[in-house]
Amino acid sequence: MYQMVLLVLDDVNNCSPVLDAWEAAGVSGITILDSTGLGRVRAAASFRDDFPLMPSIANLLKSREERHRTIFTVVDSEEMVDKLITVTQDITGGLDAPNQGVIFVLPVTRTVGLRSGKAGL
Repeated sequence: MYQMVLLVLDDVNNCSPVLDAWEAAGVSGITILDSTGLGRVRAAASFRDDFPLMPSIANLLKSREERHRTIFTVVDSEEMVDKLITVTQDITGGLDAPNQGVIFVLPVTRTVGLRSGKAGL
């Protein structure tokens, strides 16, 4: 059964090491998105009533310290999920610590275009 491993990484400086470690673990396809959380947007903008709920991408990109990286892939085994969690924890110093990030693992019930035997989206 396929599973999606989704990492929201707080420290963008850890992005390249995480990507390298995921590739070394055997993942061949990884998607990376710039992202930010509502808490950071509110804190950075001193949230006001007239502040748009969906600020423009240009506004979000102006301040690098507000950004996260959201990294995800689809893998075909629980062993690969465990490997990705382990290498990510090694790089971040542990996701249980504050402001490191979070990993979600979601079941993938259906895929189209994902080649059999390929680890990663």
